[in-house]
Amino acid sequence: MLFFISFQKSRGERLANLLGRADRAAPCVPITTSLAHGGILAYSSRRQWKQQNFYPRCTPRGPAPQSRDTPPKRDTGIASEKEWGINLLDEAVKESGTNEDGSTWYRESGDDRGDNGYRCRWARMGGQSHDGTTEWKETWWEKSDWTGYKELGAEKSGKNGEGDSWWEKWKEVLYQDEWSNLARIERSAEKQAKSGAENAGWYEKWWEKYDAKGWTEKGAHKYGRLNEQSWWERWGEHYDGRGFVLKWTDKWAETDLGTKWGDKWEEKFFAGIGSRQGETWHVSPGGDRWSRTWGEEHFGNGKVHKYGKSTTGESWDLVVDEETYYEAEPHYGWADVVGDSTQLLSIQPVERPPGVYPTIDFSASSPAPPSDDPPGMPPSPLE
Repeated sequence: MLFFISFQKSRGERLANLLGRADRAAPCVPITTSLAHGGILAYSSRRQWKQQNFYPRCTPRGPAPQSRDTPPKRDTGIASEKEWGINLLDEAVKESGTNEDGSTWYRESGDDRGDNGYRCRWARMGGQSHDGTTEWKETWWEKSDWTGYKELGAEKSGKNGEGDSWWEKWKEVLYQDEWSNLARIERSAEKQAKSGAENAGWYEKWWEKYDAKGWTEKGAHKYGRLNEQSWWERWGEHYDGRGFVLKWTDKWAETDLGTKWGDKWEEKFFAGIGSRQGETWHVSPGGDRWSRTWGEEHFGNGKVHKYGKSTTGESWDLVVDEETYYEAEPHYGWADVVGDSTQLLSIQPVERPPGVYPTIDFSASSPAPPSDDPPGMPPSPLE
């Protein structure tokens, strides 16, 4: 019991000390070039919005908050703290009003407290046009407790007069892993947009996880639709911090007429030895299938075994002299994410009274068994 109390008492302080230690796959190509022009699938320059114009909304009894009625951009990954510009108030505010054009707005903020030193500072704001055709909402928050847990996040949504709607959520978290005692930072983003003029929309989920010894995991799930065409993409990267790396990508698309096609590959390497393998495939509306599979075995001695075959009779199997190249470390790692998370790290928890220790539930989570299988694709939120 004495050991347990000592560990709990130092956990928050130790987390701060731990912070001092210190070609993903190409994005899925849209099926049609029309995705790059206009509509909700592209960023509309006529509604461009500058971040600095948003800050006045955070001033108590200041001007009415301004709407951000543009959908998020596709394939932009996880935004930085600076891009979100989260700026929470130190006092509770609850305001609302009506503008000269009849549109309405509201703004409120608070500071919630709970057990184990839990604290959540938050702000909500939003508004709508006089006829309700345009609407927007945005929420910011920061959370902390006595275990050293810290969280910074934002969520926004809206719709415009053309019937387009969108939603976006962003979050970054700092905590100490109960099993390794290492500090971890996790970042994530979810984005969705739907067109009001046609059967079109897209959804993306991105995540990044880092620990103080170099373990890194990154990935994304994507889905999109434009009328009769749909496409999906999943990719992931895993670095164990000791030289092992796993990367994979799976992309596929289909039309309502029954045509389907896709491409996937995977690579695993450690200490110069590893493998690559992949498949490209196509299915016709009548059900005829074509595929080509390929693979490489890298032995670490300058020799590479290459092999493959296709359903049309192609085949090859040979050993060649070839250098092995792969990225054993992420191009963006622990030191980078710590440097870019200054607002998260600066969150101040509630002061812990002397003799009071945080409660940690070790049964709440356990390390997941390693798996080479990619995570499943979530159901499309656009249907």
